Amino acid sequence: MSIIENLHGMLERGIDSALLRYSLGNEFLKIGDADAAISHLREALRFDGEYSAAWKALGRALASTGNHAEAVDVLGHGIEVAERRGDVQAAKEMGVFRKRSLQALDQN
Repeated sequence: MSIIENLHGMLERGIDSALLRYSLGNEFLKIGDADAAISHLREALRFDGEYSAAWKALGRALASTGNHAEAVDVLGHGIEVAERRGDVQAAKEMGVFRKRSLQALDQN
């Protein structure tokens, strides 16, 4: 049984949380299913809007679909969250991803 199947099994049993949705989002991102990743990462943030890792993953997923405008917004918000929480490394990484999406927008 795959990690995704195990995590979905937890959902089917009524277990749901920011960590579970973040984990699902990350696993879907790893296999290239950005749409499923985006859905689960949005749910993770619905549970916990202060989850800086979920903001970072959502921004990456959006950028991977070519939705750079929304990625810029999401990553900007994620940077604010990470800085407020003292998560310096996540803020730096999101800054890099945000810059890449801004560059992609400038090229269009």
